[in-house]
Amino acid sequence: MSWIILIISGVLEAVWATALGKSEGFTKPGPTITFVIGLLLSMAGLAYAMRDLPTGTAYAVWVGIGASLTVAYAMITGAEPFSVLKLIFILGIVGCVIGLKLLH
Repeated sequence: MSWIILIISGVLEAVWATALGKSEGFTKPGPTITFVIGLLLSMAGLAYAMRDLPTGTAYAVWVGIGASLTVAYAMITGAEPFSVLKLIFILGIVGCVIGLKLLH
């Protein structure tokens, strides 16, 4: 169960990171509210997962999922230019996250 919560929390990290960028310094209410709710839920899930998983592993997986999804979303929506190298490096992060899961 901790792994499932951790993965969901990583997805929520991408949500709050994207919302933070769209909030324009907390001047837009919709993205600001999404940021706050996403941040709270993401941190709560990370804290829950850390009850059963080592801190380093949980944090690396959480950040890896969040960073990968944030960059992927930005490239898909055109907010960030797509490049094959970025895609390869993102897949490398995903591979490392899977590796950490397999080791635990």
